[in-house]
Amino acid sequence: MPKSKPQSVSLPRVVDLDAIDDVRDTLLEALHAGPVEIVAGAVERVSTNALFMLLSAAQTAARSGTEFSISGASDALLGSIEKLGLAPSFAAVLKG
Repeated sequence: MPKSKPQSVSLPRVVDLDAIDDVRDTLLEALHAGPVEIVAGAVERVSTNALFMLLSAAQTAARSGTEFSISGASDALLGSIEKLGLAPSFAAVLKG
């Protein structure tokens, strides 16, 4: 059986409490469809809650055997991950 192409989910410029519900709903829908690739190059600001939501989505995907990755993470996103000490948790899903 061929691998299905990942669903691409682009994060907005600001991923804060105002955006988190929409991002979560989009992620859930994509995860139900199969592999997911988060495109994170446009992120300029991200809340701690949003980072934990992304980790939760990655864990959900792993439990169901679905591929999950974050590609092209912006410097702002990577800096927030590092600042909060979450780099080890994100290491398996961060791609290029």
